[in-house]
Amino acid sequence: MTIRVMLVDDQVLLRTGFRMVLAAQPDMEVVAEAGDGVEALQVLRATAVDVVLMDVRMPKLDGVETTRRICSEPDAPKVLILTTFDLDEYAFSGLKAGASGFMLKDVPPGELLAAIRSVHSGDAVVAPSTTRRLLDRFAPMLPSAAQEPQHKELQRLTDREREVMILVAQGLSNGEIAARLVLSEATVKTHVGRILTKLGLRDRVQVVVLAYETGLVRAGGHG
Repeated sequence: MTIRVMLVDDQVLLRTGFRMVLAAQPDMEVVAEAGDGVEALQVLRATAVDVVLMDVRMPKLDGVETTRRICSEPDAPKVLILTTFDLDEYAFSGLKAGASGFMLKDVPPGELLAAIRSVHSGDAVVAPSTTRRLLDRFAPMLPSAAQEPQHKELQRLTDREREVMILVAQGLSNGEIAARLVLSEATVKTHVGRILTKLGLRDRVQVVVLAYETGLVRAGGHG
């Protein structure tokens, strides 16, 4: 199955470099490109895309707002944010907007390709611990009205699901959560899947973001 990729960046040279790397892969095809967010949204209306590589700092419409608009559509492609700096406020905003992860622009080609495949298969490509560091740093930007632990969205969860959600937000893997709660890894995976479904979230990254926004986990990573 070929992964259909779209490149969105205002630097033509950078897009060319990414296209050459992706074109050499038997399971990937660059099906579209855009130099800004406005153009990207127009192209997406007429082109089937699986994964969007999204620059954040662009003219006309930045990558964060473009990501938000893309991810609000049904059956939207997955978005992978490309940023120049680790722990960048744009990466934080991109995750909140619905991106499945972020990568540094100077990432080795092998890591970029692995990230695209991971996002396409439904996984997030930001380690929860990295997301947590982002959120710890930018927690003051979260709306204070959302800092009530008994947030109505969380009332849909069972006590066990809530417990699993806190551990996901603290950066633990399924295996680590299983060991902590004395459960099988398969059971933890089932709980995570139910959390995603009940809360309407796309991946673990969004679980972490919501846990912070609702006050379930505070800056510092503790529930």
